[in-house]
Amino acid sequence: MKLFIMAFFAIWLCFAPDFLMAQTIVGKISGKVVDENGRPIDGATVSLIRLKDSVTVKYELAAADGSFNFGISDVGVYRILIFSIDKLPYKSERIAVDAQHLLIGLIPITMQTVAKTLKEVVVTSRKPFLEQKIDRTVVNVDALISNAGTTALDVLEKSPGVAIDQAGQISFHGKSGVAIYIDDKPTYLSGSDLENYLRSMPSSTLSQIELMTNPPAKYDAAGTAGIINIKTKKTKVKGFNLGVSLGLRQSRYTATNNSMDFNYRKDKVNVFGTFAYTFSNGYNDIDINRSYFYNAGQPSGAFTQNSYIRSKSGGYNAKLGIDLYTSENTTIGVLLNGIVRSPDQFNSSKGQLFNAAGQPDSSIISKNKEQGKFKNGSANLNYKHTFKKDGPEITANLDYLAFATDNNQSFLNQSYATTGSVSIDQLNGNLPAAIHIYSAKADYSQPLAGGWKLEAGVKSSYTNTDNQANYFDIVNGNTITDDDKTNHFLYKEAINAGYINLNRDFKRLSIQAGLRLENTDSRGHQLGNAQKPDSAFNRNYTGLFPTIYLLYKLDTLGDHQLKMTYGRRIERPYYQDLNPFISPLDKYTFYIGNPYLRPSYSGNFELGYIYKDRISLTMTYTDIRDRSTETIEIRNGYYYDRPGNIGSTKLYDLNADASFDPAQWFNLELSGDVWQLRQASDFYTGTLNSHNTSFSGQAVLQFKLNKGWTLQTDGKYQSKQTDAQFTLAAKGRLNIAASKVLSPRTTLKLSINDLLNTNINQGVINNLYQTNASFRTLKDSRAALLTLSMRFGKAVKDQRKHNQTGAGEESDRVKN
Repeated sequence: MKLFIMAFFAIWLCFAPDFLMAQTIVGKISGKVVDENGRPIDGATVSLIRLKDSVTVKYELAAADGSFNFGISDVGVYRILIFSIDKLPYKSERIAVDAQHLLIGLIPITMQTVAKTLKEVVVTSRKPFLEQKIDRTVVNVDALISNAGTTALDVLEKSPGVAIDQAGQISFHGKSGVAIYIDDKPTYLSGSDLENYLRSMPSSTLSQIELMTNPPAKYDAAGTAGIINIKTKKTKVKGFNLGVSLGLRQSRYTATNNSMDFNYRKDKVNVFGTFAYTFSNGYNDIDINRSYFYNAGQPSGAFTQNSYIRSKSGGYNAKLGIDLYTSENTTIGVLLNGIVRSPDQFNSSKGQLFNAAGQPDSSIISKNKEQGKFKNGSANLNYKHTFKKDGPEITANLDYLAFATDNNQSFLNQSYATTGSVSIDQLNGNLPAAIHIYSAKADYSQPLAGGWKLEAGVKSSYTNTDNQANYFDIVNGNTITDDDKTNHFLYKEAINAGYINLNRDFKRLSIQAGLRLENTDSRGHQLGNAQKPDSAFNRNYTGLFPTIYLLYKLDTLGDHQLKMTYGRRIERPYYQDLNPFISPLDKYTFYIGNPYLRPSYSGNFELGYIYKDRISLTMTYTDIRDRSTETIEIRNGYYYDRPGNIGSTKLYDLNADASFDPAQWFNLELSGDVWQLRQASDFYTGTLNSHNTSFSGQAVLQFKLNKGWTLQTDGKYQSKQTDAQFTLAAKGRLNIAASKVLSPRTTLKLSINDLLNTNINQGVINNLYQTNASFRTLKDSRAALLTLSMRFGKAVKDQRKHNQTGAGEESDRVKN
């Protein structure tokens, strides 16, 4: 019945009566383009940019007398960009169109001629590192030279407010639970699979990172810390176009990141695609120290362990799409994606046990191997129809995604007693998993009378997961099933959702408000074996998720703006975290799922100030209930890592971003966060009650020199911070980079990341039963990267973007 109602709603949207008030011209911006001698420049390309969202509203070619005219249908603040052959690009100051300034005539614009000695004209338009919008902050990936030759995970770690811990978990402004999207589509991954997937995406394929603490209602409500949307590059060319990026990474070991994209457009057909190959080759050098105590506090023993993990992974990432422009108003598209990755990992570790007197008691040498295969395929069918110019529009998406993983493990442990005796045990594991996700989505937008715009949509998704863990003890050459660890977990989930969103720009006030309704029905079933009985759970819950954005201009030009946002969100448990199985990480460390995990809910309130789109100051308050996070328990000297709910989490954050241009050749970008995190919850050792204040700062300095050279240095510092049981030590990094434009379509970049080798994860684990524990992880973060980028083809502006598909937030919850 729910699906029927939602389908009826979608059909009604398609045939809703057109009550759009005809769009009228309320103002005009006119001007004239001339050269240094006052002669008109015929054919100069003039673009009108709306500063609120950086959208190019209109563009035209200057007339024979150099004149241009733009009709303005909405009041607001705009900017003029002008390009012409042999001329330096021109960018105007902010131009405000309001009730007092509707007809604006610009003084003649003089464009300077490029120096005659140049053999080629390289016209570039430097994008700022950060852009502020009403509902998100945008990071332009190519604005940071040291991003060249890296991966999507490295780009995220360099983004303001984003941190990645020792386990590869991503947090945003001090909060975990962020949902990761690719081109407005969830990744359907989490944990180590998400980390490895992002490492398989070369930075050369990325365009922007959108940081949204309060995403609009059109996005799924998942992600208590908001959404990070990674936008890939879209080729905008007619005919045939090809781009190639080759990257070499040298640290202790050699790795590579390479990509190729193409586009062919003719008449009503557009074919496009990308292909990437990455080979990661690195290490983790991990030290773990554990001290045990009696009830009275006297030492009872200790354990130290060093693990050297060598990891290699070759991966292919491919995308192929086609658009058919069946009419001026209708487009049908098909998009196929595929990922194949083969990670190999070898862990050589040595552990030493000590007695209460601090004397060696026994030791253990482990040699653990993991060989895996990860495959992901997806298909998207999309439809877009605009009923008339600047009028109602409907889009629809059908998605199918399939994930298949297979991980073979081997744990070989040799234990040595002080008496000289030796014992050997071996455990082998095979962990196949299959996940299938189906999604259908429809969105409708309609301009309304009075300048309002309505957006509404419905979505249904269905997920079916099948996870197996088969473990075998090897005893005297015989294989014996380990029923304590072997399990088979089935999980099914259906989510039905609908939303409505309204927005309008007034004279000085911009409003956007939305409401989203989501219903979740989930069913889990762990099959039994000779030692364990079947277990199952069913859950059904519904939630309302409002969002609101207010942007007020304190002056006519909009130089001073105030922003207020509020949003409510949900974080559903990762699929595999609900499975109560035991999975070994090494002889003394195990992972356990938690079928009693509850979804967590957050309310996020922000108040901000923006000055000339260059300086922003934002205060945030976030209240999270039942936040899901990693917890560690000690039982008889063994570590059990399991997800758990933290009852109450409150975060207070002050964020500042600033961009300065002290000179035409020098740009400075600054970003900083100060936050206080307070947490309280029942825990197995009593009450977990922690609070601390932390700081994170980032700076980017870029120097644009002559003859196509650009130099850059950037750095980031993270102070000591406490989150749940973990207290992480301060860390930072310094990067230096240089780029050289060899020709208008060829660029060479060289960078050294983490020059001082200070990006080290280390810390302590709190609230352990009669135990103190600390860790230190050293990895190959210091590396030299060399990239060569080449492009062939002629750029145009009328290319459709493929960044909207219908699959839901379920991807962020796949955890293998």
